[in-house]
Amino acid sequence: MDVDFKEIDNKLLILYLVNRLELPISHSQITECVCGAELMDYYTLQETLAAMVETELLSTDEKSAQNKNVTLYTLTDEGATTLEYFEQDVALQTRQIINRYVNENRGKIKKDFEVTATYFADMKNEEFQVKCAIYEDMRTVLELTIFADTREQAKQIEANWKSHADVLYRKIIENLTVKPDS
Repeated sequence: MDVDFKEIDNKLLILYLVNRLELPISHSQITECVCGAELMDYYTLQETLAAMVETELLSTDEKSAQNKNVTLYTLTDEGATTLEYFEQDVALQTRQIINRYVNENRGKIKKDFEVTATYFADMKNEEFQVKCAIYEDMRTVLELTIFADTREQAKQIEANWKSHADVLYRKIIENLTVKPDS
């Protein structure tokens, strides 16, 4: 039986990344870290991710991507156990690169995961819908669908929601919890 040590190293690298982040991570975020730091080429990454899902070291969840058409990866129990046994085999330089990426990007990744806004055309009514949402711990906190007359208006709503969701959420809650004057 031939053992491909590079393949094993690649799997441990990805397990280490997902574990260190402690959040579901998107395909594009894994690609940004791994390929951006030249730890692995794109095609090897695709093959490795597919094999890891197939062997249940990672799980994928399209539902938690909150209608963004994104695949999110999380560590399975088997993946966590595997990493526990072999984490010391991840090269020190690789661990340092991943740790730096996680430290620099955890907040952005968490925010991307928790605040979403996407727009799409409603051809029947010739207008646009913008779906805005806030999620916390894989739970929907607020979800809105807003209609816009133009693509530009929909883009502006999307951008404003992503930039100011926390302030907008507070204002919505304040207005909804105030007793109306009788």
